[in-house]
Amino acid sequence: MMRSLYSLFMWLVQPLLRLKLARRGEQEPGYLESMDERFGHYDQLASAADGNTVWLHAVSLGETRAAMGLVAALRSRLPGMRLLLTHGTATGRAEGQKLLQPGDLQCWQPWDTKATATRFIDHFQPRVGILMETEIWPNLAAACAQARVPLVLVNARLSEKSLRWSQRLGWLARPAYRSLRSVWAQTQDDATRLIAMGAPVQGVLGNLKFDAMPDTAQLALGRSWHARAMRPVIMFASSRDGEEAALLQALAAPNLAKAASAVQWLLVPRHPQRFDEVAALLVEQGFVVSRRSQWDDKSPPASGDKPTLWLGDTLGEMALYYALADVALLGGSFEPLGGQNLIEAAACACPVVMGPHTFNFAEAAELACAAGAAQRVDNLQQAVLAASGLAQDAKGLIAARQAADAFAQAHRGALERTLAGILSSLQGAS
Repeated sequence: MMRSLYSLFMWLVQPLLRLKLARRGEQEPGYLESMDERFGHYDQLASAADGNTVWLHAVSLGETRAAMGLVAALRSRLPGMRLLLTHGTATGRAEGQKLLQPGDLQCWQPWDTKATATRFIDHFQPRVGILMETEIWPNLAAACAQARVPLVLVNARLSEKSLRWSQRLGWLARPAYRSLRSVWAQTQDDATRLIAMGAPVQGVLGNLKFDAMPDTAQLALGRSWHARAMRPVIMFASSRDGEEAALLQALAAPNLAKAASAVQWLLVPRHPQRFDEVAALLVEQGFVVSRRSQWDDKSPPASGDKPTLWLGDTLGEMALYYALADVALLGGSFEPLGGQNLIEAAACACPVVMGPHTFNFAEAAELACAAGAAQRVDNLQQAVLAASGLAQDAKGLIAARQAADAFAQAHRGALERTLAGILSSLQGAS
């Protein structure tokens, strides 16, 4: 009864979703592509009812990157596998195209009405469904259960905030979690919270993001640029709305002027639709803005008489930016947004300074601090002082870089453990 009411609500708000996607598409045209797929219409996609289709859902950019190694491992163990890749964001979909081979399929995540979820499963008939990290949708989970498609959750995480929200909607969330075939958690705390929602947790395997290797060509280019930089470089990595303005306010503080001017600042906003907005903000505050999209591959242009900020306004080049930087401030951690992925920085041997809000990567953040790969501060003023101090401390910076690299290497291995779990689930379903 309760899921029926939920399904009715999801059906009624479909026009609002279309309107939201149309507006989002004005800044990110990828959202306008194949919009009908979100509602279960696949006229341009062949049916995949061949018994070899492995469906993997990676909602956004981070989950898609984390899935790259897993997809390669599955192909090696499942000859003839056809990949069905679904996403919820335009950046995830664009990144996912790198994973496709001839015969593979890619489409949008189906909107969670009963009819749409059923059409999705009936059309593609996957052998297994693999959800990355957090994406549990009640009707889609029910459609998989009805069609006897094993649905597993890998690299699973559930924050305290998300747990409280799920408990308030327990009448809807608990049946969805219970319907999963298997769940493998990132951390023991995640496992405890998932079990509280009825999820069949099979083990704690670590975080797949540790197994994602940075692009070696980007690392080489970024390091060559860093070697020619006139000053130490501090990067604000994956900054979120409001954080850039707060950074500029911190840089303008009289007690920080000396520390702020001794380094070169590089801002890399999390969302591409904000690139122009952030550039305009920087210009408004009196800075010259040098955008990565306008650089050649020799090096960033030298600063002139006026203070210049570098703006990383490209997608898929985080390894380049981390290699160019001496230290990174962690975006999303200076506002109550949960923090972005610090593991990618560690993999590039770039130490991190983070704010108080890291609930999306709670255990990784604590482990990184304990290992010397990161340090936590209370606000952006403290972050500017800590990062600029470390960037200009040659011995301290070498030690922090070595600690970041060792931290990343010490926590790899989740990929093989996750692959073994998925293959075991497939054998149990056959």
